[in-house]
Amino acid sequence: MRIHKKNAGILLAVLAALLLLLVYTAAFGFGKTGTGSAKNIKLGLDLSGGVSITFQARGEEAPSQEDMSDTIYKLQQRVDAYDSEGQVYQEGDDRINIEIPGETDANAILEELGKPGSLEFRLSDGTVVLDGSQVEDASVRTQDDQIGNSQYVVELILTDSGAEAFAQATGENIGETIEIVYDGEVISAPVVEDEITGGQAYITGMADIEEAQNLASSIRIGALSLELQEIRSNVVGAQLGEDAIQSSLLAGTIGLVLVIILMIVVYALPGVVSGFALIFYVALILVTLNAFDLTLTLPGIAGIILSIGMAVDANVIIYARIREEIAAGRSVRGSIKEGFHKALSAILDGNITTLIAAFVLNLMGSGSVKGFAQTLALGIVLSMFTALVISRLLVTALYELGFKDEKYYGKEKKRKNIDFVGMRRVTISVAVIAILAGPVCMGIQTAAGNGPLNLSMDFVGGTSTSVIFPENLTIQQIDEDVKPIFENITGDAEIQSQKVADSNEVILKTRVLSVDEREQVAADLQEAYGMEEKDIAFETISSTVSSEMRRDAVIAVVIAAVCMLIYIWIRFHDIRFATSAVLALLHDVLVVFACYALVRISVGNTFIACMLTILGYSINATIVIFDRIRENLVLLKGRALAEIVNTSITETLTRSIYTSLTTFITIAVLFLLGVSTIREFALPLMVGILAGAYSSVCLTGVIWYLMRGGERKAAS
Repeated sequence: MRIHKKNAGILLAVLAALLLLLVYTAAFGFGKTGTGSAKNIKLGLDLSGGVSITFQARGEEAPSQEDMSDTIYKLQQRVDAYDSEGQVYQEGDDRINIEIPGETDANAILEELGKPGSLEFRLSDGTVVLDGSQVEDASVRTQDDQIGNSQYVVELILTDSGAEAFAQATGENIGETIEIVYDGEVISAPVVEDEITGGQAYITGMADIEEAQNLASSIRIGALSLELQEIRSNVVGAQLGEDAIQSSLLAGTIGLVLVIILMIVVYALPGVVSGFALIFYVALILVTLNAFDLTLTLPGIAGIILSIGMAVDANVIIYARIREEIAAGRSVRGSIKEGFHKALSAILDGNITTLIAAFVLNLMGSGSVKGFAQTLALGIVLSMFTALVISRLLVTALYELGFKDEKYYGKEKKRKNIDFVGMRRVTISVAVIAILAGPVCMGIQTAAGNGPLNLSMDFVGGTSTSVIFPENLTIQQIDEDVKPIFENITGDAEIQSQKVADSNEVILKTRVLSVDEREQVAADLQEAYGMEEKDIAFETISSTVSSEMRRDAVIAVVIAAVCMLIYIWIRFHDIRFATSAVLALLHDVLVVFACYALVRISVGNTFIACMLTILGYSINATIVIFDRIRENLVLLKGRALAEIVNTSITETLTRSIYTSLTTFITIAVLFLLGVSTIREFALPLMVGILAGAYSSVCLTGVIWYLMRGGERKAAS
């Protein structure tokens, strides 16, 4: 890239103006509502609250647990289409709660989701040919009619049994009407034009899109195992409280400043450019989160933190390459050009690999997994843009304006190779010990009767305590005065509070409370606030992460890992690179798992986000080293394989250290300044960053070396 000197100043002014515009937009926005500002970003239930709706199963007999689980899973799919961070979980024996973040109108949500009731497809003589359980999905589509005009239709996707039954019914009743009966009322009566096979059908004749949407909504919500009736709906406050947001913002700001300072100290002028690019990136992602209407939650913050780390990583790779080229005798101009060129493959491979994982997780995951994937994918794309485009424009423009001396960029010092291959027995032994610490600790805890892991209410359910206080407490008062009452009794910091809007009611969710603990909570609350026993109600709630959602998450992670393996295999033309990377990822995940077992951190929704963050972070670090090994296999042709591996790891060691350090700083500040829930989220992330740095430097290259046959096979 060549920029004339007369244009360099203009380019810098344009980039500075663009940065100011982004920062202003993120800080204040435009117009009376502050369009585009960070304050308008849609926050999750854990950070800002939303709408809570409770349904109860109809019928004289209690529903089976199988029907409850099936209904919850299907409702979760409906809610995911509305908001990926919505939660659906069981309360008591026959109630289902739906919580959707960022909303303040419960009636609008109920209208959008539809009122759950029975659904049947039946002939005009009353014969039922299909019921709601045989309908998998219903959505609005457009298609051309016979004369070429576009029309709205409702597309039905049927289950296997539904497809078989519908094919038979339509085949035998061509020209007849099949009524769609919802909650006892005929909502549509299409005429059968032909036999419908394959499990896919279209209902035509819609007057407009609103009619099509209403019909699709009724069919979707009616395709449940149970008939439900609404018993209450509330607008509730944030689960984590006000301090969680404020402390996270402060920690993020401090962490970003420290990272920029470190980059300037280490990389001089390119460090200044990196700081500009990082601020540009943060402002850009805040604006785009708003523009794409993505919901930001605690797991979503993890995705952004990871993408910030990857943005720093890309800059470190580039600047380290520039220094290497200067040390090799190239001119500064040539070093800048060659540095960006040589860094490109490692940056693209690392980011695309993580982007593949994000795509799979978004496609197959649900709830917090989907939300994490969306923010991560957005962050990756924007981080690549700022590193490869904004940073390059800035560095090139500054060079043309007179910053041509190599002292502004530094020169990579030649380091003596570290014998990582020779230390393999020690490094592998340390890794094995760290991995085994988890199962050993889990066995000890199980023997002691505590359970192998400290599963949170997200996974095992808990107790919901509804309290009507004599006065309208603020969220700060709940955090400072009410939560400690529960924490003193449960000994667990995981307490979610929700303040019901326009009332004195507060809902607090904890681990399962025993009868004695419930009595103690009631007594302490009555003593502290002078309320009556009737003002306190306890309900058992199910996990917000259902078994089906856990299954979907596991399947998504496995498929993502396989896709990453295939990509690495294709890009590096050697499946041993891919296998080594996956084994290193397994190490990192198991080490973090051991951290959860040892420290007894609550395993909940943030556990999934933490593990996914480590996967993305570690694979990126591994790709950089593999990229250098691939390059040195050509440059050092004929050398011993161990020498090539050691040289490659040593040459990228600075990058590994600085990237791990900058990401660790960001998380460490979050840990130090965050509330207890934030700290439980940040600690395993810090462990994962250290584990990822260790595996990428000490394990991946060594594993690849061993899989190549070690000293028995040298490069040729």
